[in-house]
Amino acid sequence: MSLLPGGVSLSHLRVYDWPAPDGVGRAGSGSPHLHTVSAEAYVVLSGRGAVHTLGPGGFAEQPLGPGDVVRFDPGVVHRAVNDGDLEVLVVMGNAGLPEAGDAILTFPADVLADPAAYRAAALLPGPGATDDELAAAARRRRDLALEGYAELLAAATRVGPAEALRPLHEAAARLVRPYVPHWQDRWTRTVLHETDATAGALEKLVRGVAGHLATARVSTARPDPAPRRYGMCGRLQTWPLG
Repeated sequence: MSLLPGGVSLSHLRVYDWPAPDGVGRAGSGSPHLHTVSAEAYVVLSGRGAVHTLGPGGFAEQPLGPGDVVRFDPGVVHRAVNDGDLEVLVVMGNAGLPEAGDAILTFPADVLADPAAYRAAALLPGPGATDDELAAAARRRRDLALEGYAELLAAATRVGPAEALRPLHEAAARLVRPYVPHWQDRWTRTVLHETDATAGALEKLVRGVAGHLATARVSTARPDPAPRRYGMCGRLQTWPLG
């Protein structure tokens, strides 16, 4: 079961302050990517910036400041842009799926077409790597995603956003397909479990039965003590999923 209600997960994101090759962001930006299953929301804690999105309705730029909330559905390409000390609380649906490969980066088409090439470009160095090595790999990954993103934006201007996104969406489906049975199992044990529990509680309450309240408990968690990991758009502090 997910620790948080509704089978959601959260992380604290410090958006990368690495200058972007295309010059976007006064401080830098993250890696453009999409999710195939999970909706995501940003709750801005501090700093300034924006989130750039590309969906079937076209390109949009949403300015971000403290207190702002923005949500994007699966399939929407999004990129966090840092204009100065941007920190965001990231709320994700389907707890655990984003960490299990649900995020697909906007690499160039030839990389997206080859699962082995995609994995090689997307994965960061494993145990034993220094922080400098991890940072360099994450930055290379970001810059490669920006190359594909530039191609995607050009195609959206040329043929329209929906048509431009179609090859990316098809490639994303191919890349995640091997993981879907595992996702189905995890989703059943988290989100569906919570949904079923709510349905059962409502059915009892409509009959005036409140026995489920007698099993109530309190759960707590502390942030993962490990160093912040390198995510798609910045350094992440995470909490246990449950």
